[in-house]
Amino acid sequence: MSHASVEQRPRVGCGAVIRRADGRLLLIQRGREPERGHWGLPGGKVDWMETVEQAVVRETLEETALQVTIERLLCVVDHFEPVLQQHWVAPVYLVRIVGSEAAQLQEPEALTDLGWFALDALPAPLTRSATAALQHLD
Repeated sequence: MSHASVEQRPRVGCGAVIRRADGRLLLIQRGREPERGHWGLPGGKVDWMETVEQAVVRETLEETALQVTIERLLCVVDHFEPVLQQHWVAPVYLVRIVGSEAAQLQEPEALTDLGWFALDALPAPLTRSATAALQHLD
């Protein structure tokens, strides 16, 4: 198999839709490509031999200091970045906070901001996964 074909494979990511008791949605602002400067969901890449659900919980903790538990699969996002030679498949889960709702930005080298937003007052631009997930929220 050639090296090029190894590179041209979908990668697996994940995302978490986190809503506070007041209904506000947690979004983080990306400091890296793809979608640098866009507001999106906590999440990231799924590690080798890690379930997607475990990755959602781990990435949320790593990025926001929030402990969460999985409620249900919300949607699966196909994210194509031809310029970056990237193709991501990202299941997005609805999760529930366990304990404190005090989210804190944990990865300043990768993320530039974090905030709780009312669904009718979301920041722009939104990432593809955040946009897709919002279409599946009740």
